[in-house]
Amino acid sequence: MLIRGVAIAIVWAVLDQLSKLWVLNLFASDPDARQWVVTGFFNLVLTFNRGISFGIFNTASAWNAVVFAALAAIIVLALLWWLRRAETWLLAAGIGLIIGGALGNAIDRVARGAVVDFLDFHLGQWHPFAFNLADAGISLGVGLLIIDGLFGRRRKGAMG
Repeated sequence: MLIRGVAIAIVWAVLDQLSKLWVLNLFASDPDARQWVVTGFFNLVLTFNRGISFGIFNTASAWNAVVFAALAAIIVLALLWWLRRAETWLLAAGIGLIIGGALGNAIDRVARGAVVDFLDFHLGQWHPFAFNLADAGISLGVGLLIIDGLFGRRRKGAMG
């Protein structure tokens, strides 16, 4: 399961970085653009998040990139340890998506000093937050972990 999980992590991190490069180039082609309207409920926007989830600690401090990238590295190492012990494909996929997302955002912090967010799903004038493929991978991965925990095969000898 380790190889499958690591492969998923690498693919997801690469897709995340490619999507961010595409969006950065899109907005560089029209520096005055604030957003690209795609549908009535989805826009492409360009934001730089120096904080953590939902913009918490989103300050211009140079320490943010260092601290949050280091924290991501520690989390990735712990997840790799867990992945080594994964017994189901669903668990390996979930952990792989979380690792890929964490790596994608950590690369941004190191390379750009902030995470590039650009996916803006909205309802009318309500725009909850912009996110990226790394964030989506982390959310999907957590969802797979929950599903595996609720419905995955049980270990022999486990109570329940």
